[in-house]
Amino acid sequence: MATSDPTGGDKVVYFGVININEGGRTLGSVDVWRSLLTKEMFCEEKRLGILEIVDYIGMPKKKPEEEWAVAVNRAKKGHLRWRLVKLMKEGRFKFEDADDKPVEVDVKNHTIKDREWWSFLVKENVNRNMEVDGK
Repeated sequence: MATSDPTGGDKVVYFGVININEGGRTLGSVDVWRSLLTKEMFCEEKRLGILEIVDYIGMPKKKPEEEWAVAVNRAKKGHLRWRLVKLMKEGRFKFEDADDKPVEVDVKNHTIKDREWWSFLVKENVNRNMEVDGK
């Protein structure tokens, strides 16, 4: 496991949560932390029923041109239908779904444009319940 302090000693505090719901039932959540000085966000996904810990210690960091987002599969149901990603602004984006299968989608303005997937930005939905049905 790697240890990192991407904040350079800055204080990082708990900022909020996004609950991921399907049919009124919680599938998991995204915990959001924020730097007091830089206001940079750090996110971590929590999936109900998954007890394994992540393979890194510390706050996960993204590149400045990326945005934290939740990618949602339109066809799947249950806790494996969504994934926390670091979404690029434009272009072809590759990531692994919750089953660790490779996925490639088109992205425009930090939004997934695909028939099988859709997305929403973390920064616009902190402390909300996000219903992932019917999109």
